[in-house]
Amino acid sequence: MTASQSRLLLIDGHSMAYRAFFALPAEKFATDDGQVTNAVYGFASMLINLLKAEKPTHVAVAFDVSRHSFRTDEYAAYKDGRGATPDEFKSQIPIIKQLLDAFGIAWLTKETFEADDIIATLATQGEAAGLATLISSGDRDAIQLVNDAVTLLYPVKGVTELARYTPEAVEEKYGVTPERYRDLAALVGEKADNLPGIPGVGPKTAAKWITKYGSLDGLVAKADEITGKAGQSLRDHLDDVMRNHRLNRLVTDVELDKAVADLEWHGWDVAETNSLFDALQFRALGDRLNANLADKAVGAAVAPVAETAQVETAVLVPGGLAAWLGERTGDVAVAFTGTFASGAGSFDTIALAEGGQALWFEPSQLDAEDERSWTAWLADPRKPKLVHDAKAFLWGADAAGWPEPAGLKADTMIAAYLLKPEQRSYALGDLAMQYLGRELETAQTAADDGALFSDAALAGQPADDDTARVNADCTAAAVVAELAAEQSKRLEQRHQAALADDLEFPIIGVLARMEITGIAADEGHFADIESGFAAQSKDATDRAHEIVGRPFNVGSPKQLQEILFEELKMPKTKRTKTGYTTNAEALQQLLVKTGHPLLEQLLRFRDVEKLKQIVATLRATIQTDGRIHTTFHQTVAATGRLSSADPNLQNIPVRSEAGRAIRAGFVVSEGFESLMTIDYSQIEMRIMASLTGDEGLIDAFIAGEDIHSAVAAKVFGVGLGEVSAEHRRKIKAMSYGLAYGLSTYGLSQQLGISNEEAQQLSDDYFARFGKVRDYLHRVVEEARKTGYTETIMGRRRYFPDLTSDNRQLREIAERAALNAPIQGSAADIMKTAMLGVDRALREAKLDSRVILQVHDELVCEVAPGEAERLESLVREQMSNAATLAVPLTVAAGFGSSWEDAAH
Repeated sequence: MTASQSRLLLIDGHSMAYRAFFALPAEKFATDDGQVTNAVYGFASMLINLLKAEKPTHVAVAFDVSRHSFRTDEYAAYKDGRGATPDEFKSQIPIIKQLLDAFGIAWLTKETFEADDIIATLATQGEAAGLATLISSGDRDAIQLVNDAVTLLYPVKGVTELARYTPEAVEEKYGVTPERYRDLAALVGEKADNLPGIPGVGPKTAAKWITKYGSLDGLVAKADEITGKAGQSLRDHLDDVMRNHRLNRLVTDVELDKAVADLEWHGWDVAETNSLFDALQFRALGDRLNANLADKAVGAAVAPVAETAQVETAVLVPGGLAAWLGERTGDVAVAFTGTFASGAGSFDTIALAEGGQALWFEPSQLDAEDERSWTAWLADPRKPKLVHDAKAFLWGADAAGWPEPAGLKADTMIAAYLLKPEQRSYALGDLAMQYLGRELETAQTAADDGALFSDAALAGQPADDDTARVNADCTAAAVVAELAAEQSKRLEQRHQAALADDLEFPIIGVLARMEITGIAADEGHFADIESGFAAQSKDATDRAHEIVGRPFNVGSPKQLQEILFEELKMPKTKRTKTGYTTNAEALQQLLVKTGHPLLEQLLRFRDVEKLKQIVATLRATIQTDGRIHTTFHQTVAATGRLSSADPNLQNIPVRSEAGRAIRAGFVVSEGFESLMTIDYSQIEMRIMASLTGDEGLIDAFIAGEDIHSAVAAKVFGVGLGEVSAEHRRKIKAMSYGLAYGLSTYGLSQQLGISNEEAQQLSDDYFARFGKVRDYLHRVVEEARKTGYTETIMGRRRYFPDLTSDNRQLREIAERAALNAPIQGSAADIMKTAMLGVDRALREAKLDSRVILQVHDELVCEVAPGEAERLESLVREQMSNAATLAVPLTVAAGFGSSWEDAAH
């Protein structure tokens, strides 16, 4: 694309608006009269950024008219997997079209066609007219349009980061050229469009086939030559593949009201746009628009540009770090780039900002003097540091051989999570837009705009080639500082400052050390049990084939539907667009109804396949040090509980024989004498007893009775010695169901009883434990008034749907509101205990260490001779992590593996 070449920018309007809708919290963006505006705001902000960065001469935005199109005429289930479009989103589309009118940008729709077809048509016309074309879309079908004249801007993260797909980039990512991407998509399917791919065939296999046979047509012609399960799966699903290929073709000759020549962009109408922005209360956006696109203003004088914070930037001069750090009197914000994953990291660049000044350097280029100054500053707890994603920063520091950073005052990612635990993205760019009302500069946009920076510098101006990168990194550091200040005010207003300062920020270091340490894994053991699961899977498959009388794909819903409902005439399950469901729940219900042996083998196959996948994942994540380094996420579960990923160590079955076999593969490492597991006993029930104040529950816990048997005795009116296993099972499900917002229907399904019996059980339960009923009612009603629930430590979770007119959404919110205070309080208690254990271990100077946290359990490696002291120390910290109306009790065990240490 040359500087003088005309540029055509084509935008998928629904795609961009929908991305903005889910990236920005609706409750933060609404006018005084109640009109939600998050999608409009995000759309406008992204549009301004695109116009500024790409400088198009021609622009158009395409919208879908409805879900009906010529594709649904052929395949009724097309895009059927998508949920209903939220009303709050629908109401914003007309406003976005008003915005485009004010911007002087054409928008187009066409009955029975999708926005992608409109874009494909205009892109084809643009190429013919010699225009360089840019397509902004989150639909991967647009990849097939990419060529030397057409580039796709595809969203990567939140609303701020876009990937540029050129022909070379497409081939590098997908292994096929853009012309052949449609072939690949037909083979692997597209979940967003409800187009199923070939089971067991992923993008790599599909790309290999297309490369070998030249095209989908070439592959189909040679389908009989493809060997193995993948080949058979291909042949079994050729009809689906060819249907996918027909449906994913973009139409390039749609008859439109406008041609490319009509799309020339002459600029935005200042008066009309400012009037609309005033009505929408978009003050910051108006300033950004005036500042960034002043040369495109038409119809009125340009409004004054708001002053933007000026930041003086400098590239580190060797030997100058001590002086720069020595001049800092306030909190220093840190921004960094590099590669970070699963307890490890590598820095590329670091930028520091404080007091309107920023310093940039590459850690790999630090000389000895600067290295000493840097590590001394890092380790000094008296030097407050502000970071976004501090845990990744700690990983990188460890990998670099630096001391563990001390003095972490705030993590803007974690603060954002506390303020909005339901949010989908906590990327720095999204938070800058959300809290500060401006787009975060990237290396690309900073190359065109140094608006955050003055011409002055402290020292060592960057070379011209590096200016964009330096400015982008320093922008990020400056934004972290500004963002932390704004978040701090909001946390104070919401009475959550202590939760952040005393719990969530300090726990970051504890989690980082656990991730960096990891847990030793016996690869040979995992290989053996994976082989065993594979044998069980084959056996279940063989038995299923024997029962049916012929081979079939036990993982194919289509083939299962034919066998179960047509050949065997089993009772129909829930109807879907593609037939009758054959998911695990449906198969279990069929088994109860029919007792057919085929269903036993199908369920067995699914269970074993899931276990085999868990073990395969564990084996794949064993690092060169012989350990597995999971990542603990603080910002995933809205309740405050930690989640585990890469690999997920929370999905290993606890009580099954297979789960115990898997846990036996996690072992004590060299230099330690054993593992210790220690966990809370029935912590959610104890919290419920304390929050409700129910004397029956409290007395049972204080007496040390088995809580489920004690409750069952009262509910069923029998003596404690007369409580049967079935009584206890029902009450346990009921009690935990209350803590997790389980509905009456959910209880009936879990226990395999009728709705009427489940309702009676619930009525009997509340008749004996009335304060539990009163508490649950009170929680929901208070949340309906305030908009949120709180844990015992002040953690909030917001529930706007509690006042929704949609009954289903309202009931879902009510069940979640019941669960949040109990499960969130359990999370608070566990994190408090972990901080206490970490502090006590340091004070006692023990070599033992905590290496895992899973649900309500800690796993520790015990140094030689420290077992008794360690157990005593951890018990004390866990038991005293909170003051409840009932005691917090823990149980511990020791062994050479995670399983051996079970208790």
